[in-house]
Amino acid sequence: MLMTPGPTAVPAPVRDAMSRELINPDVDPEFRRIYDRLTDRLETVYGVESRGTGEGAGSADAPGHDVVVPGGEGILGLEAAIASLVEPGTEVLCLSNGLYGDGFADFVESYGGEATLVSTAYDEPLPLAELESVLAAGDFEVATMVHCETPTGTLNDLGPALDLLAGADGEIVTVVDAVSSLGGVEVPTGQIDVCLGASQKCFSAPPGLATAAISERAWAAMEDRDPHSLYTNFLPWRDTSEGFPYTHLTTEVVALDAALGLWLEEGLDAVRERHRSAAARCRERGAELGLEPYPDPERSSPTVTAFEVPGRAEELQERLREERDVLVATGLGELAGDILRVGHMGHNARIERVDETMDALAAVLTE
Repeated sequence: MLMTPGPTAVPAPVRDAMSRELINPDVDPEFRRIYDRLTDRLETVYGVESRGTGEGAGSADAPGHDVVVPGGEGILGLEAAIASLVEPGTEVLCLSNGLYGDGFADFVESYGGEATLVSTAYDEPLPLAELESVLAAGDFEVATMVHCETPTGTLNDLGPALDLLAGADGEIVTVVDAVSSLGGVEVPTGQIDVCLGASQKCFSAPPGLATAAISERAWAAMEDRDPHSLYTNFLPWRDTSEGFPYTHLTTEVVALDAALGLWLEEGLDAVRERHRSAAARCRERGAELGLEPYPDPERSSPTVTAFEVPGRAEELQERLREERDVLVATGLGELAGDILRVGHMGHNARIERVDETMDALAAVLTE
């Protein structure tokens, strides 16, 4: 049983959709219809209204975001956001309390930008006091942060940070990695200029697609920078009415569309409540085994639980896989050997799947 925090288990209706006859995305109008339906569905998930490409698109006071779905695993979205907004000399503030927050600074520097990393320990909340101080002293064009730091199971409260950024300089373009929260947790997309997601997390589709909700301010900044890449560039996706930038990943698009159909049929509130309930059960069962979440429980994500198991993570992962046929994840980076992660996101956010996983973990810990 697959219980990792992405890729997640893919439900049967999505697998069935993937098995249908292949559609040519370049010449078959049916693919255009599916892609348009997919972006419409994602607008509901993101909680935004489309700006579209017609009247009103391109004006700074037009509401909403455009949703785009490039072909590529979720990391493509993170890099494309930076590649599309950053040029040599661009000042970027990277707010971080985790591995992926730190990683934004690496992307910025790889594209010639000047990254200012405002960071704290991975088990601490976002450093708002330091952020306020740095904002007062700097002149930033872009700011990045992460909603759910999957390696530590931390869900960050972005509201205060986004408020500080808006108050300091209304021109700062905000980029948020919501890959591991979008679809299972409410994301404040309306306050975010580029909000990034992916197919293989809370949507329970296969890996292969990045998603992004992009504001007019972000589009304008991208056009000012005129990115030179094609694949790591959001601009060619702004208007695909005359065709896609490259041959799209047909099967992955069909799969994500089917997955979102299930998500919308269940309903926004029901999906989020299912994630909250699964997370609560996972932590309740963990407490019975003497396990504690890595971050403060109040900051633990409804989509993934990271248990502290100092020095035992890889051993427990292997035993769960070999002895119980349950696959979970370890931590990443310096915490790889000390954290065991249970992914209760998407199709996996169900009490019965959590109970089966924790039963297996209990057996391994007591044998």
